[in-house]
Amino acid sequence: MEEMRKELLILRQLSLKPNFAELARKYHCDWRTVKKYNSGYLGKSKHRDKKSALDKYRNIITEKINKPGATKKAVYEYLKDNYSDLGSYSNFNQYIRTRKLMVKQIQNTPHPRYETPPGKQLQFDWKEDIKMVSKYGEVFEFNIFSATLSNSRFHVFRYSKHKTREDVERCLIETFKYIQGKPQEILTDNMSSIVNHSSGKFNKDFLNFCKDVEVKARHCKPRSPETKGKVESSNRFVNWLIPYDHEFEDEKELIEIIENINKKVNQEVNETTGVTPLMLFEKEKEYLKPLPYKEILEQYMNDTKVVKVPSSFLISYKGSQYSVPPKFINKDVKLKELNNKLYVYYSENLIACHELSENKINYAKEHYSEGMSYWLKHFTNDEIDEVVKNNLRELESLNKGVLR
Repeated sequence: MEEMRKELLILRQLSLKPNFAELARKYHCDWRTVKKYNSGYLGKSKHRDKKSALDKYRNIITEKINKPGATKKAVYEYLKDNYSDLGSYSNFNQYIRTRKLMVKQIQNTPHPRYETPPGKQLQFDWKEDIKMVSKYGEVFEFNIFSATLSNSRFHVFRYSKHKTREDVERCLIETFKYIQGKPQEILTDNMSSIVNHSSGKFNKDFLNFCKDVEVKARHCKPRSPETKGKVESSNRFVNWLIPYDHEFEDEKELIEIIENINKKVNQEVNETTGVTPLMLFEKEKEYLKPLPYKEILEQYMNDTKVVKVPSSFLISYKGSQYSVPPKFINKDVKLKELNNKLYVYYSENLIACHELSENKINYAKEHYSEGMSYWLKHFTNDEIDEVVKNNLRELESLNKGVLR
């Protein structure tokens, strides 16, 4: 049409009346189109700024999509949770593309296909050291345990504050209960909590766990796409969390958001299989082995709590306080309950053991003596022992008074 427009311009400059029908045949268009161009029409604008229903969300879209690690799908799912008139994802995707709100990152890393039969393998990993802030400014630092059934790509996400061996075992048990069965083998990389880096082999405690739940453990090189690519892919979905930064109330709501994302991920069509993980899981779960005995599950589901030792060297557990050696003040220790006893560990070493008690304060005499020696440096051992005996007697009276 540009050539026709130029010819019409020349005719006008020569004060000649154009033959609309002849020009229409020449440029293969309707004569009315020729007439419209002759009247000054310049054609459709190449840069139309057509109004969109998404314009009212443009600022928030721009803000969320420019957060490091955020994806279009993540922002769309966040907005869909908060606004009912968002429209389809394809329209949302086109809106971002035409307005150049996000520059698409092209990755050229090869990702070979690696398939496993149903029921054979569960891949797992940590999405580590995530930091999010609530709408009230409270900072939450946590990890997400990410597990994926290799055949169906069915994902399970679990919130965890720590990444100890006990946390790995607890999250695996929770995953087995969620999928209502267990695979033949589990696959991960060289997690420091379960793999001895000097030997490159799983540590004894984790192998005992695998023996108890009757699964075979295998490990591979970290971030190895040919063997652990499915769980690496599931970790990308955790980026859906990013738009919720500064948007949640408390830890309870944060966990609910993670669970909601987990459900959405399993309803998202997988590019490789062409169907949703949830659909394939309905078939794969027929091949899973039965869950371990209830007693074994309960043994590993006993929550291991991690706390920091205060200056009183008393740690709190179920409404009571129990002592640890004073040298562990400001250290993180792990608490585990078993057979009505509280076991306290530091770096896998047992540092204290208490019978569970209704007493509010429970000092072991040796811990209290060690603590008092810091304050009574100029006292003799006999004098310190007398102070310790008297103070513990007073604490015992206080406990009895509280119980009455």
